[in-house]
Amino acid sequence: MKRELVIVLDFGGQYNQLVARRVRECNVYCEIYSYRTDIEKIKAMNPKGIILTGGPSSCYGPDAPTYSKELFELGIPVLGLCYGAQLMMHVLGGNVTRADVGEYGKTEVLIDKKDSEIFADVSGKTVCWMSHSDLISEVAPGFEITAHTADCPVAAAENADTGLYAIQFHPEVLHTEEGTKMLSNFVRNVCGCIGDWRMDSFVEESVMQIRKKVGNGKVLCALSGGVDSSVAAVLLSKAVGGQLTCVFVDHGLLRKNEGDEVETVFGPEGAYDLNFIRVNAQQRFYDKLAGVSEPEKKRKIIGEEFIRVFEEEAKKIGAIDFLVQGTIYPDVVESGLGGESAVIKSHHNVGGLPDYVDFKEIIEPLRDLFKDEVRKVGLELGIPEYLVFRQPFPGPGLGVRIVGEVTEEKVRIVQDADAIYREEIENAGIAREIGQYFAALTNMQSVGVMGDERTYDYAVALRAVNTVDFMTAEAAEIPYEVLKKVMGRIINEVKGVNRVMYDLTSKPPGTIEFE
Repeated sequence: MKRELVIVLDFGGQYNQLVARRVRECNVYCEIYSYRTDIEKIKAMNPKGIILTGGPSSCYGPDAPTYSKELFELGIPVLGLCYGAQLMMHVLGGNVTRADVGEYGKTEVLIDKKDSEIFADVSGKTVCWMSHSDLISEVAPGFEITAHTADCPVAAAENADTGLYAIQFHPEVLHTEEGTKMLSNFVRNVCGCIGDWRMDSFVEESVMQIRKKVGNGKVLCALSGGVDSSVAAVLLSKAVGGQLTCVFVDHGLLRKNEGDEVETVFGPEGAYDLNFIRVNAQQRFYDKLAGVSEPEKKRKIIGEEFIRVFEEEAKKIGAIDFLVQGTIYPDVVESGLGGESAVIKSHHNVGGLPDYVDFKEIIEPLRDLFKDEVRKVGLELGIPEYLVFRQPFPGPGLGVRIVGEVTEEKVRIVQDADAIYREEIENAGIAREIGQYFAALTNMQSVGVMGDERTYDYAVALRAVNTVDFMTAEAAEIPYEVLKKVMGRIINEVKGVNRVMYDLTSKPPGTIEFE
């Protein structure tokens, strides 16, 4: 079944993935591409609509990201957001200038054209999120102004006859109160999408495609026990059953008791039709990480050693036809393979394939999905909720939650502290209210007093964020009494810790993980 497609052209905006995510919430499939994408490639994709993102540049600058006029003459509806709106006006003959007064944050927008397809069922006065220092001072020929603010004469403009729409604010962020409605109006009313992107049809379609691709072949899956790899494994199990072998590499960097829990679910006594192999390689990873403090180097060591262990097991199994990985869409974009995003971090499940394992092709059944979509697939597959809603966990495991050198002792400390933290969050009944939460071990040691003795021990940092798509996040407001209880238990029960801190950093500028 061919999907309806809306594409997002990324001009360097920080919300590029959020745009795609919001479109998918309208049940319309959406992908992100760089503004450098060739016009012929865009034509070949035959999208139902195109969205231009924001960006940090001034569209009239000599080196500003741009696109040819031909993009707006394809007969495909185009929606420009912030920088994308300014670029549309600039390319088509309007005028963009430096604003006397920039607009940032929540701003009241007044809708001038109530019958605009974009603003169908949107309030006449609506709160939107602005973030711009340039403004559209003159719209391009054929366009009419459809919204304004006190300081911005063109908050929105359109040429409905040609399907071109420009919005100065950001409808994709939650601060724009009716933003999802506006994006839905674009993809449904303007682009004519029916909205057939649903997880039940995704599962059905994926199972059929996998069966067709695999045939009688042998499939090997790297199972970490996290949500992504677990959902990928069950999807493959549903498609090809006993043709699938899952190798679970316990690198000693998992959460407390997690290795045994994974084996209980997916091992011989589990409910799934697959072959399960557990490799206990804890000491091997600790040895490789000895003396290494730099975050990216640790990630690469863990990823490379994982591949070595995986390769050894694959050789024992024999020739493999297909290799499965639990790559998801944010992995792809954060690794610099989508849009204009810089490489934020390396992922050992993106591009780090073992060339010397004998396999024909890689299968990444979740590559197109955001995290919440992966969870929906898991529920469609009948995976128990406690697994589907398990806390996200990075491929390098606790290696990126321990600042500085990784040692077996530090792993024990962060495992114990994290287990207490998760237990108390569950006890407080707020686990589902938080996007992600975990304990990390800082590399800081400080003086403390325990009993009558002076101590010089580590500080543990507690992290909890609220997020929709894991691309932006705000620190969660955990009740003080809960934090105080967690602190007391960690100090009293975890040897080697004498200080507990709570991390208030948002993303951006920070990341959700520590390293």
